[in-house]
Amino acid sequence: MIEKVYPQKLQKGDMVRVVAPSQSFGIISKENREIAKRRFDKMGLKVTFGKHIEEMDEFSSSSIESRVEDLHEAFSDKEVKMIITVIGGFNCNQLLKYLDYDLIRNNPKIFIGYSDTTALENAIFAKTGLVTYTGPAYSTFAQEKYFDYTMDAFKQVVFSEDQYQIIQSENWSNDVWFMDQEDRVLIPNDGWLVINDGKAKGEIVGGNLDTFNLLQGTEFSPVFKNTILFLEDDSETRDSIFDRHIQALIHRSDFVEVTGVVIGRFEKASNMTNEKILKIIKTKKELNSIPVVANVDFGHTSPLVTFPIGGEVSIDVNNKKSSILITRH
Repeated sequence: MIEKVYPQKLQKGDMVRVVAPSQSFGIISKENREIAKRRFDKMGLKVTFGKHIEEMDEFSSSSIESRVEDLHEAFSDKEVKMIITVIGGFNCNQLLKYLDYDLIRNNPKIFIGYSDTTALENAIFAKTGLVTYTGPAYSTFAQEKYFDYTMDAFKQVVFSEDQYQIIQSENWSNDVWFMDQEDRVLIPNDGWLVINDGKAKGEIVGGNLDTFNLLQGTEFSPVFKNTILFLEDDSETRDSIFDRHIQALIHRSDFVEVTGVVIGRFEKASNMTNEKILKIIKTKKELNSIPVVANVDFGHTSPLVTFPIGGEVSIDVNNKKSSILITRH
């Protein structure tokens, strides 16, 4: 069994490397790049960029060779303390066979992103034991307004060893903020949807459900062992798609080792209402005996918590008072 490794936390003055294993940095506007850079400057972090992140092909990405080279160079550079992806996309699972996992294991550092980056985060954890992080991408830091929740959660994970409580945001949004930073629509948060009461402790794996399922049956999928799944999906999902993706996980022989499920908030375009989520989960008898909670602040809406793939969590959910405590990250 591969020994788990937690990367060192950041300090002011540390270097951050931005890479583009999915979509290119070329899709990010000049204005949003400047906002993101100012945010990192304010944290006292030095931002550097992968050599190939501006390359852009017909898929708004770049060659496998270019993306792998940037990842290898980032892990090799002793000055780099955190690697953050530009944004998500559709194709970073192309890279998994070409990565030097010995190089990554021998140079542990914070690796963070979300959405399509789920494939890399979970593969790196499975192959090397390095705990990775699902959280804001570099482009997320360009959100000019209503960013405090996301920033506070990010800082708690990357700068501190202390355990932290995931709290419910007051409001959330699913607007195209990157197109218009002034015209924002905030939605009051009705709170978490508790589907099954219960308590559980375990190791977090998951991320974007559609992407996570790409790893099934491969050497890149983490083993379920006392596992709590953190799962979310984007605007392209529907109730029927979410249902079959959950079912695919349940069919795994090691699903019996799953002790709880935490589901991120769905985008409005998915039309995933509380009633639909509840109905789908309640049709899965394998989930009846474990705690399940939905509408937590992660996924493709704003704001976002940051959570560790391979880290440890304690959940206690009920209709009176629920808590999610990240105990080690």
